[in-house]
Amino acid sequence: MVQIKVTWVDGADREVPLPTYQTAGAAGADVRANLLHGAVTLQPGARALVPTGFQIEIPEGYEVQVRPRSGLALKHGIMLVNSPGTIDSDYRGPVGVILLNAGEGAFVVTHGMRIAQLVVAPVVRGRFEISQQLSETARGVGGFGSTGGD
Repeated sequence: MVQIKVTWVDGADREVPLPTYQTAGAAGADVRANLLHGAVTLQPGARALVPTGFQIEIPEGYEVQVRPRSGLALKHGIMLVNSPGTIDSDYRGPVGVILLNAGEGAFVVTHGMRIAQLVVAPVVRGRFEISQQLSETARGVGGFGSTGGD
């Protein structure tokens, strides 16, 4: 288990639960909206940065991925614009979630609502270097949709 330190943002409602795993097998911890100044209404096609009310300290060698909640996506068309979002280990600012309403009707984000999930993941860094040639594969340069099927 990796320890993630958490502090409250000034003015946040400390009664809103911090990220919480809902089941023993959950990979993501649900994160909630911390909206002291009222709900946020997302019209179809609109997006908004929704505050969570906390900041985190992630150990070096890890990231926290911000992912959508499947129930919000299926029932309301609510998704994350940059999914998955990444919180780097050297970031110490407030955690926010960029929600997008891809649904057909307005969606209201309320105070304390579960809006996303956080997944802690190890980071493997690569070294990018110029090469005169790349190895060949059966796929080659085939891009989007080149592997067949739907």
